[in-house]
Amino acid sequence: MRLEGKTAIVTGGGSGFGAGIARRFAEEGARVMVADINGEAAEAIAADIGGIAQPVDVSKGESVAAMSEAAIAAFGTVNILVNNAGITHLPAPMEDVTEEDFDRVLAVNAKSVYLTARSLVPHMKANGVGAILNVASTAGVSPRPRLNWYNASKGWMITATEAMAVELAPHGVRVNALAPVAGETPLLASFMGEDTPEMRAKFLSTIPLGRFSTPQDMGNAALYLCSDEASMITGAVLRVDGGRCI
Repeated sequence: MRLEGKTAIVTGGGSGFGAGIARRFAEEGARVMVADINGEAAEAIAADIGGIAQPVDVSKGESVAAMSEAAIAAFGTVNILVNNAGITHLPAPMEDVTEEDFDRVLAVNAKSVYLTARSLVPHMKANGVGAILNVASTAGVSPRPRLNWYNASKGWMITATEAMAVELAPHGVRVNALAPVAGETPLLASFMGEDTPEMRAKFLSTIPLGRFSTPQDMGNAALYLCSDEASMITGAVLRVDGGRCI
């Protein structure tokens, strides 16, 4: 029960890595808000783990503010925020990505971190404690061709994590990031361009441990960084990538 008495919001918690993180947090005693643009998916995970569901579009300020207010109203306080919601554009030459796709990737992957900070950092500062975890990507550490603007959005998230950590440390708020390699999530086919045995084999050949990241891997890593066991860790980017970035 490493998170007993803690409360958490997990964005993009209705599937994939977010669902794995939400499940792991609940297993360790946290009360969890599962926030997702897919309200039905959020409700299904929340029902399964004994949490609460909240529909949210993390790219919209009003929606993020409503999520934060609902969590504080339900829990009394929010100790942990996991910025997990994310999207990508399809693999393409950088100049061929549409302006619409570019704007959406930056809004969901980057602007969302600003919006959740705007809504929840004052609350955490007032409490003098908090843990924020941003789910970045190996794409932000070791970029791959044809995912240029997705790579850039995750690099932005890593820099934001470090900047937030420095600024919020005096207030007792820790900020860290996870950098997973691709996993069995709804985004996998988008990363690869097409989900075929040949594409999977090609992708897996770049990962020394020979497998994708799993929701369980991410849940375990997130649990550590958001628990009191990691009380001296802030501004870190933990690679959950099977050695891909070596």
